[in-house]
Amino acid sequence: MVKMLNRRRKHHRAIARKVNQRLFRYLGVTILGIIFCLFASHALSAQELPNAEGGADLIVQSSHTPRGTLMTGNQISLNGRTLPGAWLQEPGTGGEVRTHLSDGALRQFIGVDLLSSNNTASQPVEWFSSANQPLVLASKLLPGYRYLDMTNFAQKAGWRFQANGNILAIAMPPAEIKNIRQSQQSSGVTNPPFRSARIVLDLDRPAPWQLSQGLPITPSTNSPNPTPQPNREWVVAVDGITAPALSQQYAPSTSAQRTAAIVRQLEVINNRTIISLSVPFGMSPQVLTLADPHRLVIDLGYDSLVQREINWSPGLRWRQQLVNLGTERFPIVWLDINPRQAGLSLKPITTNPTNQAGIAPLIQMAQQHLAVAAVNAGYFNRNNQLPLGAIRRDGQWLSGPILNRGAIAWNDSGQFYFGRLALQETLIAANNQKFPILFLNSGYVQSGIARYTPSWGNSYTPLTNNEIIIVVQKDRITNQLPGGKAGERAVSIPQDGYLLTLRADATSTASQLPIGTTLSINSNTNSPEFNRYPHIMGAGPLLVQNNQIVLDAAREQFTPAFINQRAARSAICTTTNGSLMLAAVHNRAGGLGPTLAEHAQLMKNIGCVNALNLDGGSSTSLYLGGQLLDRSPNTAARVHNGIGVFLQSP
Repeated sequence: MVKMLNRRRKHHRAIARKVNQRLFRYLGVTILGIIFCLFASHALSAQELPNAEGGADLIVQSSHTPRGTLMTGNQISLNGRTLPGAWLQEPGTGGEVRTHLSDGALRQFIGVDLLSSNNTASQPVEWFSSANQPLVLASKLLPGYRYLDMTNFAQKAGWRFQANGNILAIAMPPAEIKNIRQSQQSSGVTNPPFRSARIVLDLDRPAPWQLSQGLPITPSTNSPNPTPQPNREWVVAVDGITAPALSQQYAPSTSAQRTAAIVRQLEVINNRTIISLSVPFGMSPQVLTLADPHRLVIDLGYDSLVQREINWSPGLRWRQQLVNLGTERFPIVWLDINPRQAGLSLKPITTNPTNQAGIAPLIQMAQQHLAVAAVNAGYFNRNNQLPLGAIRRDGQWLSGPILNRGAIAWNDSGQFYFGRLALQETLIAANNQKFPILFLNSGYVQSGIARYTPSWGNSYTPLTNNEIIIVVQKDRITNQLPGGKAGERAVSIPQDGYLLTLRADATSTASQLPIGTTLSINSNTNSPEFNRYPHIMGAGPLLVQNNQIVLDAAREQFTPAFINQRAARSAICTTTNGSLMLAAVHNRAGGLGPTLAEHAQLMKNIGCVNALNLDGGSSTSLYLGGQLLDRSPNTAARVHNGIGVFLQSP
């Protein structure tokens, strides 16, 4: 009897356990469902999930997050320093959290080298690894960026991830620089007689590093061999400390006068070692990492550009190499684009979405428009930050052409046209009086009549003193206003019309255009071909047309100083196979950048059959996925506009 009761009690307890388990599962699913709903409705709600090392990755669901991802953001906290960098987290096939960083952030802030590759689905990289066995990371293309899966890479390297809102915190084990070794060898350049150099940092473990360009270094007055061009400062920053004895050798207090030294000074600030290098004019550093033992190698030379060809995404290839022109060698970085690739498009981009005033770094402009790639494009006035040349987007003139200068036109089907562009507009009054309109939506100021439409912005502020402003609504003059002093009074641009501004000797025309006059406008470009295309970008001069160099900068009213200047230059061109190329050319080995004539020949040498020179000098910038490919971001000037490349993610 007792045994029977005991069996019944055990049976009842087993039933109770099963009921409790089922109830727990039911309640758990219900609670998780409630939590999920809360996450979906609050962009900053959070959930902690275990990471590979037993810590916690904080995952936040954003209302703008792509389907299937847990969180995205555009800031990275690297060992306590907050930096701009795109990232995302998503669930893996086994339920784990997969963390992806944009390749631009990896390259700029961690020093991961992207190697040549033909596979758009993966990216071989080198970071304190064997050159014979590069690491290969899976890639994912989303609006604006290409992301690389860092999960396994980070686990092996001992990194820790923690996401919080828009920021992904990355913590890495601290590194130490154990020794610095220097060597020099003949550079092969005899005038001036510089020697190339190699600097090797011995580390106890891999560490993030960053390279940036600084200001020119004025030669010491006591220097026995002053150079015609000052040395340039380059800064290598390593996330790690340096042994005190080693730091003392390059202490700032003892190196202030050592401008001829390669390593000018070394400082340890907030667990980062900052090394300032004095690099002779015409040379630049190339940094690579080595394993077993871990080393950071800095080579200074005249031909420091690493040849690279990366199939970055379907229809978009990143290429760079040194290109010969006679006895000179020029570093060229370019994007080779298939304009007929499904999901790919090009559009003019500007700094300000509401009006045509303003300048900004190309990186900021491209990211604001969610462009995956971009190049700086047309000219502008750096003082008033207004455009000086043609910008037409989706059939609307944001800025009209000037001076019959070179321009490129295109449509969304991958067709292009290059030529010299002028726009003829004629104002026709009811009595058939005709008045030439010289400029449309332009920051270029000359006497005569100019026209400003809502594409210019909500208002127009006079650019010269004593303009007369004529307000036109629904093809009828509704008001005349004195402009007053330049820059003081903004006049609203009617959404159903435009403004005419009469400058200098054109002000006498006001009496012929009284209030109530009915107007019409005849508008045409100098070539019917330009009328066919919805998108136009003007710059100049035109370099190559139909496989022939047609450079005539004087005809396009560029000054002799501009024509003969040696400077960094940008270009856009098409090739025989119909691809489009965006290119940036910088200083030749041991000298300054190309002249316009050299620029035209270089574009032909890389395969251009039609080519247009874009704004250059400090404006020259080539952007791809969060990074500048051709220069340090801190050396790039702010620009007014660019040409953006857009890719729809698969």
